Amino acid sequence: MLLVVGQVIRAHGVHGEVVVDVRTDAPAERFAVGSVLTTDSTAVRRLQTVPAGAWRPPATLTVETVRPHQGRLLVVFDGIYDRNLAEDMRGVLLCVDSDTIPPSDDPDEFNDHELIGLAIVRPDGERIGELLRIDHAPAHDLLVVRLTDGRTGLVPFVREIVPEVDVPGGRIVVTPPEGLFDL
Repeated sequence: MLLVVGQVIRAHGVHGEVVVDVRTDAPAERFAVGSVLTTDSTAVRRLQTVPAGAWRPPATLTVETVRPHQGRLLVVFDGIYDRNLAEDMRGVLLCVDSDTIPPSDDPDEFNDHELIGLAIVRPDGERIGELLRIDHAPAHDLLVVRLTDGRTGLVPFVREIVPEVDVPGGRIVVTPPEGLFDL
C-alpha cells in the first residue's frame, strides 16, 4: 500500500526546484538526500486534462537536495533541472510503501495505514461502521467513517470519544456523544 508523504505544489525558481507540502511526521527521514519516492500522478489527471503524449513524471524520484521554506520543503529531484519539468510536476503525490514504515513503539500512536478498514464499534460491540481514512485537522485528527447506513460520519480522534484502538482485534471502540451522527 502506498502512503502519501508529500505533494508537489508548484515550481520554485528556474532550476527545477519544487515546493512540497509535507504530509508525514518524519519529513527528515522521508525527504533525506538520496531517498527514493514513488510518484502518483493520478491526482494531476483528475484535476486537469493531460494531452496524450504529454510528459509524465517518472515512477520514482530521488531526492537530490532539500531545504525548508515557509513551513514546506524546497526539493530538487534527480533529473528534474528546469522550471518547465518542475511545473509539470504540479499536483504529483509523493509516496512510500507502507511496508517500509516500522510500527510505532508508543501504544497510543498509530500509522494511518494500520487503522484504515478497521470496524468502528460501540463499547457493547454494536457495529457503527468502517474507518475509511483519517483527516489530520489542526485541532485533532478526525476518523472518517462509512456508517452502516451508507452515510459518512466524522469522529474526533480524542481519548474521550475513542477510548480503545484494537489493531490486532480489527476494531476501534468509540463512545459517540449524543447526536454525533444525526445530520
